[in-house]
Amino acid sequence: MSKQKKSQAQGGGHMGPGGGNMMMMGGQKAKNFKGTFRRLLSYLKPRRNQLLAVFVAAILSTVFMIAGPKIMGNAITKLFEGAYGKLKGVPGAAIDFNGIGQLLLLLGGLYIFSSLFSYIQQYIMSSVAQKTVYSLRQDVNEKLEKIPLKYYDGRPNGETLSRVTNDIDTIGSTLQQSVTQFITSIVTIIGIIIMMLTISPILTLISIVSLPLSIFVIRPILKRSQKHFASQQKNLGQLNGHIEEMYTGHQVVKAFGHEKKAVYQFDEINEKLYESGRKAQFISGMIMPLMFFIGNLSYVLISIIGGILVINRAISIGDIQAFITYSRQFTQPITQTANIANILQSTIAAAERVFELLDEEEEVQEVTTMKLGRAKGEVTFEHVDFGYGDNLLIEDMNIHVLPGQTVAIVGPTGAGKTTLINLLMRFYELNNGKILIDGLDTRSMSRSDLRTTFGMVLQDTWLFNGTIKDNIAFGKKGATDEEIFAAAKTARADHFIRTLPDGYETVLNEEASNISQGQKQLLTIARAVLADPPIMILDEATSSVDTRTELLIQHGMNRLMEGRTSFVIAHRLSTIKDADLILVMDQGKVIEQGSHTELLNENGFYADLYNSQFSNKISI
Repeated sequence: MSKQKKSQAQGGGHMGPGGGNMMMMGGQKAKNFKGTFRRLLSYLKPRRNQLLAVFVAAILSTVFMIAGPKIMGNAITKLFEGAYGKLKGVPGAAIDFNGIGQLLLLLGGLYIFSSLFSYIQQYIMSSVAQKTVYSLRQDVNEKLEKIPLKYYDGRPNGETLSRVTNDIDTIGSTLQQSVTQFITSIVTIIGIIIMMLTISPILTLISIVSLPLSIFVIRPILKRSQKHFASQQKNLGQLNGHIEEMYTGHQVVKAFGHEKKAVYQFDEINEKLYESGRKAQFISGMIMPLMFFIGNLSYVLISIIGGILVINRAISIGDIQAFITYSRQFTQPITQTANIANILQSTIAAAERVFELLDEEEEVQEVTTMKLGRAKGEVTFEHVDFGYGDNLLIEDMNIHVLPGQTVAIVGPTGAGKTTLINLLMRFYELNNGKILIDGLDTRSMSRSDLRTTFGMVLQDTWLFNGTIKDNIAFGKKGATDEEIFAAAKTARADHFIRTLPDGYETVLNEEASNISQGQKQLLTIARAVLADPPIMILDEATSSVDTRTELLIQHGMNRLMEGRTSFVIAHRLSTIKDADLILVMDQGKVIEQGSHTELLNENGFYADLYNSQFSNKISI
C-alpha cells in the first residue's frame, strides 16, 4: 500500500470541528437509536428558545431563497413578452424595463434578507451546539471523578479518551452543521413543492416521482455501506490505541528493538482501516451519481413536457424557467437529507458511547456521618474481605496499627500489598469487614476527607507538564514559596533543583523526561512533605535513586515519618529493619506479623525471604 493511501486511511476517519469527513463517518448504527436520540435531545431542552429562533430564521431564510426563481421567472416573462411583441410588430409593445428593474430589486432584497437570516441561524446554532457540548463534557468530567478505579483498570486509556474527545466532537459538529441543514432541507423541499404546484401540477408530479425512486435506489446502498463504516470505526479505535501505546512506551520499544514489529502492527491495522474506509467511501460514493442520474431523467422529462405546455400557452416561458430551476434545486435538499440521515447514524452511535460512559457504575454513594479532622494515625483492619469478583483476594484480614508506628508490608509479587493500600485509601470497596481510622469507619466519612489524611509516594512517579514549583505545590492548596522550598530541602531535592538553569521555574515536559528518574522521585517526596499528612504511604519510594541519593533522602524520609503512622511497601527487606511492625503477606493474607527480630526468630516465611537476599538460591 502506498504512503498516500496509508495517510488517507489514517486521517480519513477523523472527525474534526470542520466536519469535512462527516460523510465518511456515517453509517455506524447505534444499538438503541430511539432511546439515545431522545436522551441527546434532553441536552437541547434548556436551549429550546434558541432552537425555536434557529427554526424561524431557517424558515425565513429558505422562504426568501425559494421565492427567488419565481420572481426571476416573472422578470423573464416580462422581457420575453415585450421582445416578442416588438418582434411581431404589436402596436405599443415594448420591454418594460422599469417593471423588470423593480422585480430585480425585489429579488436582490430577498437574497440579502435570506443571507441575513442564514447568518442569524448559524450564529445562534453555533452557540447552542457549543453550550450543549460544554454541558456534555462537564457531565462526563464529573462522571470520571465518580467512577471507581476498577473502571480504569479494565479499559485502555485510549478508549476512554476517545469517548471524551472524538465522540463528543462528533456530536458537536453534527449539532452545529447538520441540524440547521436538516431544517433548511425540509423547509426547502416543502417550499419548492408548493411553488411548483402553483406553476404546474403535472410537472410537479413528475418531479415528486423521483423522490421515492431515489429512496428506493439509495436504501440498499446505505445498508451495504453500514458494515464497512462500523468496521472502519473499529479499526480506527485499534489504530489509535496502538499509536498511544507505542508513543507512550517509545523508549521501551526502542530498548528492546521492537520498532519493526511496531511498524508492522501499525501497517497491518492501517491496511484494514484503509480497506474498510475505501469500501465504505466507494459504496457511499455511488449515492451522488445515482441521485444526479435520477435527477437528470426528471429534468429531461420536465424540459420536454414543459416545452409542450409553453407552446400550447398553458404556462409562460418564465414559469417553465422557474420550474426547471426548482426541479434542479429539488434533488439537492433530498440528497442533503439522505446524507444527514447517514451522519445521524454515526452521531447517535457516538452519543451512545458517551452515554455508556455516563451510565457506568459509580463509586458507592457516600453516607457522611462523621468528619475525621486531623487524624492521630490509629489504623485497624477488622475481618476484611476483598476480591475482584467472586474470587476473594484478601480474606479475614485483621491488623491493628498504633499512632506513629512505621508498618512495613512485605511479600512476594501478587501477595496483595498494593491492594491493601488501595483499600486503605478506599479506591475499592470492601466485600466484608471494615477499616477504622482513630476508631471511625472509613465508610462513614467522605472520600475527600479520608484521602487528605494520607500522603503517598509511589514507585511510579506522576508529574504534570508545568514548573517544578507547581508540581511540588500540588501537595497543598495555597502553599507559599517558603513552604515549597522547605519541603524540597527536607526531601533533599533543593540542591539539584537550584542547579537547573531555571531552578524552581524549570518547566517539566509531559513525561518529565527532562530530569532523571531519581530526581522525579525526589520531587514526589517533596510534594508529600508539603502536604504534611498524618499518615504516609511509601511504595519503595527510594527504589529509583542511586545509593548515595538514597542515603541523602533517607534522613529526610525519617524526618517525614516522625510522629506519623507510615505504611511502607518494601521490596528490599534491608530497608525496613527498623519498622515497628512488619506485615508479611502471601496470597492476600497476613501470614506473619511482628518486628524484624521477632520474625527472624520465628524462622518462618519472613526469615526465608530475608535470608534469600544473601543467597543465590530463591526460596519458593
